[in-house]
Amino acid sequence: MLIFQLAVILIASKIAGDISVRLGQPSVLGKLLIGIVLGPTVLGLVTDTDILKEISQIGVILLMFIAGLETDIDEFKRTAKSSTSVGVAGIIAPLALGYLAGVTMGLSPFASLFLGLLLSATSVSISVQTLKELGKLQSREGATIMGAAVIDDVLVILALAFLMSFAGGDVNLGLVIAKKLAFFAIAFLLAWKAVPWVLRRFASLQVSESLISAALIICFLFAYFAEYTGVAAIIGSYIAGVAISLTSFKQEITRKVETISYAVFVPVFFTSIGVAAQFSGIMENWWLILILSVIAIVSKLVGGAIGAKITGFPWKHSLAIGAAMVSRGEVALIIAAIGLENNLLSDDMFAVLIVVVLVTTIVTPPLMKWLFAEKNTQEEQLLMKKNA
Repeated sequence: MLIFQLAVILIASKIAGDISVRLGQPSVLGKLLIGIVLGPTVLGLVTDTDILKEISQIGVILLMFIAGLETDIDEFKRTAKSSTSVGVAGIIAPLALGYLAGVTMGLSPFASLFLGLLLSATSVSISVQTLKELGKLQSREGATIMGAAVIDDVLVILALAFLMSFAGGDVNLGLVIAKKLAFFAIAFLLAWKAVPWVLRRFASLQVSESLISAALIICFLFAYFAEYTGVAAIIGSYIAGVAISLTSFKQEITRKVETISYAVFVPVFFTSIGVAAQFSGIMENWWLILILSVIAIVSKLVGGAIGAKITGFPWKHSLAIGAAMVSRGEVALIIAAIGLENNLLSDDMFAVLIVVVLVTTIVTPPLMKWLFAEKNTQEEQLLMKKNA
C-alpha cells in the first residue's frame, strides 16, 4: 500500500506543481492543494499513516538542510539585527491579537494567552521552497527570514515552557532553558570543529558516495539532537547545512542532496500537509475559522513587516518578509497538540486551529509571489528612472 501511495503522491505532486507554475504561482501551492484532493477529504487515495509522516519528516528536514547549504553566512551576519527585530515583532503582534480574540470568545485569560502563543509560532519550510523558486533564498530578505525563523522558534518554545510551568504541568523552566543553550553551544562547536573533519575523513573512504552519506549523517544527527533538547529538528538540520556550506564540499553535497530530496522526500512532505487535513465537523465553526485565519495572517504579516521596516527595509521589502513568516506549519501543530492534552483547547477548538494552520500554509506561497513580484517591479521602475 505504501509503495502505491508514494507513486500516486509523486505523480500527482509533479503534475500539480507544473500546473501551478503555468498559472503563475509557486509549484509548492499546487503540491499542497493536491494533497487535499488525494487525502480522505476528497479521493481517499492516500491516508495519513505513521510511515508517511516519518517520510514527510525526512522531507522537511532535508528541505531545511538545503536552505542551510545555500545560506550566505556573510549576509546572515549582516542581517542579524533585522532578523531579531522581525522575529520578536512577529511574536508580539499575533500574541496580543490572539489573546484578545481568546478573551472575546470567552476563554479564560490563561487559555487566551495559550491561543496567542500558538498563533505566534511560525514555520518557514514552505517559505524556503517559495524563496528558492523566486530566486530570493540568498538575498538580504532571505537571510533575514531564515534568521527570524530561528529566533521565533526558540522564543516561542521558551515562552511555551514558561506558560506551561504555571499550568500545573511538570515543567522545569530552568532545565528547558539550559537544554536549549546547551544545544546551540554544542551545535556551533561541532559545526566549527567536527563537521569539516568528518567530511574530510569520509571523502577519503574507498566506497561509493561516502561524502553524501557523511552529509546526511551530520544532517540527521543535528536534527535529532535539536529535537532531543526541545528545539525543532528543522533548526538542527538548518545549522548542519550552514556548517557544511562553509567547507569546500558545499557544491557537490548541495547538488546530490537536492537530487535525493526533490525526487522523493520533499514532494511527500508538501503533499502530506494536505493529506493530513481534516474538514469533518468544522462547518459549524466556519466563522471562527475565518476570524482566526484573518488574525493569524494579518498579525504575522504586519508584525514581521514592522520588524523589518524599523531596521531599514523599504515597505515593499518589509511586507514580503512579513508574508514569509505567515505559515504556522508543524510548530503550531505541536503546540496545539500540547494544548489539547492539557485541556487548554477543546476538541472543537483544536479542529478549528488545525484548519487555520492549513489556511496560513496555503496562502503563504501566493502572498509571497505577489509581494516579491511587486517589489521587483518597483526596483525595475527605479532603475529605469536612473537610466533615463
